[in-house]
Amino acid sequence: MNIYSNKQRWKIILLVLALVFVGLSLFVSNRIVSKVHEREKERAKQWAGAIKKKVELVKLTNQTFTQLREKEREKVALWIDASKEIAKPTSLDMNSDITFPLQIINQNKNIPVVLLDEEKQVSAHVNISFDTSEIRIFHPMASKKEIQQLFDDSLIRLSEKWSAVNPPFTIEVYTDLFMTYYYGDSKEIIRLEHDKDSLLASFNEDLINNEGLVPVLLFDVKNNSVIGSNLPKEEISKQKLDTTMNDLKKGNDPIPILFGENQEMLLYFDSSSELKQLKYFPYIQFVIIGLFIFIAYLIFSTFRKAEQNKVWAGMAKETAHQLGTPLSSLMAWTELLDNEEINKSITIEMRRDITRLDKVTDRFSKIGSEAKLKDSDLVHTAESIIEYLRLRISKHVELNFSVQENMVPVPHNASLLEWVIENIIKNGVDAMEAKGKIDVKIHCEGSHAFIDITDNGKGIEKKNIKKIFTPGFSTKQRGWGLGLSLVKRIVSEYHKGRVFVLHSEPKKGTTFRITLSL
Repeated sequence: MNIYSNKQRWKIILLVLALVFVGLSLFVSNRIVSKVHEREKERAKQWAGAIKKKVELVKLTNQTFTQLREKEREKVALWIDASKEIAKPTSLDMNSDITFPLQIINQNKNIPVVLLDEEKQVSAHVNISFDTSEIRIFHPMASKKEIQQLFDDSLIRLSEKWSAVNPPFTIEVYTDLFMTYYYGDSKEIIRLEHDKDSLLASFNEDLINNEGLVPVLLFDVKNNSVIGSNLPKEEISKQKLDTTMNDLKKGNDPIPILFGENQEMLLYFDSSSELKQLKYFPYIQFVIIGLFIFIAYLIFSTFRKAEQNKVWAGMAKETAHQLGTPLSSLMAWTELLDNEEINKSITIEMRRDITRLDKVTDRFSKIGSEAKLKDSDLVHTAESIIEYLRLRISKHVELNFSVQENMVPVPHNASLLEWVIENIIKNGVDAMEAKGKIDVKIHCEGSHAFIDITDNGKGIEKKNIKKIFTPGFSTKQRGWGLGLSLVKRIVSEYHKGRVFVLHSEPKKGTTFRITLSL
């Protein structure tokens, strides 16, 4: 019977089932993570495609505005020619036809124009959206002349601003008299520019600043610049840009994207915070569950051990109680036999067995209670149990006993320690199949006393050395696996010592060592 093996088998089965469950959970989690990662990768590509569309849209709108400005420049040039035509002296002739030039001049209702002379003074202006009345609002105490001067200064500054976008026209109006025509964008272009900026701003807000999007960065390889990103500005600054791209590259390889024919872009992207949490969540979950299981195991193991101790002590005391009554009867019968005319050697041996039974009863009664250790002769304790066993084991077993000289008293409980030595010797006899040699040696070294019990039996397999002291483990077909577990309990718990296999070799024998503190 091997209770321990059955227990171990069930532990292994449960462990395998747990590992299978954990493996399946991790497999499913990783499958989900992989699918989410692919979706995020596609979202990053879609984002890059949207950026590409944005770039194309900006190019297209810039081309459109360039064409519109070219047309407006042609209109301004035509307007200037018409103004020159009217300003000619021949135009005052009654026969000259100025209808067409006037028509051209009157058609200009949207393009603002400021005419400056050679001294940069305002000569004329048309289609200006403000006048002197608005200047007076800010300067209510200024004179009319001062208001006019402020108005002219505003027109001059405005002309200089226009010249950065629309180059001015310098025209010789009269002989050696030059005038410069400055013009700005028409109301239609200004409105379209405003609409374009609003659309692009909305585009950026929806696309670039989308918090639900994975962290992305689109980098122009040729121009060495960032085209678009939803990362914080400090992360894509010149000082941290290289570090940011390297960090993104560690998580995912950058995706090359072609803009146009020769413009290559690299799309760097990272996993979203949700995906990162999803990656590590199963492992964190298993760690937490494992921690709780471990704590629960320790708690229940403590309770189980305490219950086992109570059961063990209860059984031992009940055994001692049950042995007490027949033991008393045997002692009475022995007294009667002494009065009869029978061989006295028989009653002597019976008394020895009764004394032995009395010791066994005493041993069981001490299980579960605190053992009292006395400084006594360890040699005498070992010798007494060895002499008792010599007459009761097989005659084919040689039982030897040797002691180091100058032994000192060792704190121990004689009754319990005899039980320990007896169990180990009986195990050795069983291992030798009642034929062989057992050596018991006692010696002291430092602050410890050692009892070595060696047999020349079949030995213990290496895989079983750590199991032999476990309750329920036995290599015998009819063994309960309690003898050596009791040995360990008595030595470690009651004597605060150690018992272990010092040496064992298959087919050569085993040496048990008991260590006691002096």
